[in-house]
Amino acid sequence: MLKQVIDLYELLDSPNASGEIVSQYLCSSGGTLEQIEIDKVTSEKGETDFIKIIIPGLNGKTAGGTAPTLGIIGRLGGIGARPEITSFVSDGDGALAALAAAAKLLKMMSNGDQLEGDTIITTHICPNAPTREHHPVPFMDSPISFEDTWKFEVDPSMDAIISIDTTKGNRIMNYRGIAISPTVCQGYILKVSNTIIDIVERTTGNKANVFPLSIQDITPYGNGLHHLNSILQPSVATDVPVVGIALCASIPVAGCATGASHEVDIEQAARFSIEAARDFGQGTLSFVDDTEFALIKKLYGSQSHFQTRGI
Repeated sequence: MLKQVIDLYELLDSPNASGEIVSQYLCSSGGTLEQIEIDKVTSEKGETDFIKIIIPGLNGKTAGGTAPTLGIIGRLGGIGARPEITSFVSDGDGALAALAAAAKLLKMMSNGDQLEGDTIITTHICPNAPTREHHPVPFMDSPISFEDTWKFEVDPSMDAIISIDTTKGNRIMNYRGIAISPTVCQGYILKVSNTIIDIVERTTGNKANVFPLSIQDITPYGNGLHHLNSILQPSVATDVPVVGIALCASIPVAGCATGASHEVDIEQAARFSIEAARDFGQGTLSFVDDTEFALIKKLYGSQSHFQTRGI
């Protein structure tokens, strides 16, 4: 999938990058305008184009079927920090991976290879996002609030979500490539899915890296607590299970750093996402052990208060 990654990188590495430009590329890959939705959202800090791509499955909800729908979210603050910083920034890798997955799925569908379930891919495109201070390296900020972000990132039709995010600004994930999180659902940090591990290992050819989570990481931004980054923020806005797919580096790298995107790593995240969509629609990928999840809720009750800002 390096072709899709490189093509989209060239489009996004521009001060003129927009949802419309990406939409044109996706249509050239086999998509239609009916499958692509663009919403421009503005605030006093700037504006961004949210983009949603719906790839119907053979037995998906859009066809009146019963196969589950996978959501793939490209999580980021922005793809650029102009005018302060020129060029595509590391923080944009999540959007690039998600859009590459969309392009490949649309191409597959146009060739006659349609997955069983629907896939919904969302991200946003902002070439001039602000930055903010964070230890050990600066983070990218977003021109809009997380409450507004959730409205466009999380679709009610999603039955499970993969959240792809650059996660290089830390000192606990000192390796290159991709890493997965435990499943997060309804305020619980659950065990790592074995079927997620299976997909990581077959797509990367390596043992799966799993990154640690704290309770702080799955609470909403803005509550004063330290967060690894925003990779699990979609779990705040939904009751369906969420797994983070982190793009990592062996040393801390700022989200606003340029020249720090590794196309092979981004391709791995995109290819993993497609394989997850394939298996999820076929019913062979499980994010949650339903029996154990029911038991843990019976024993310990609801943890949904962790999805709020607290008292």
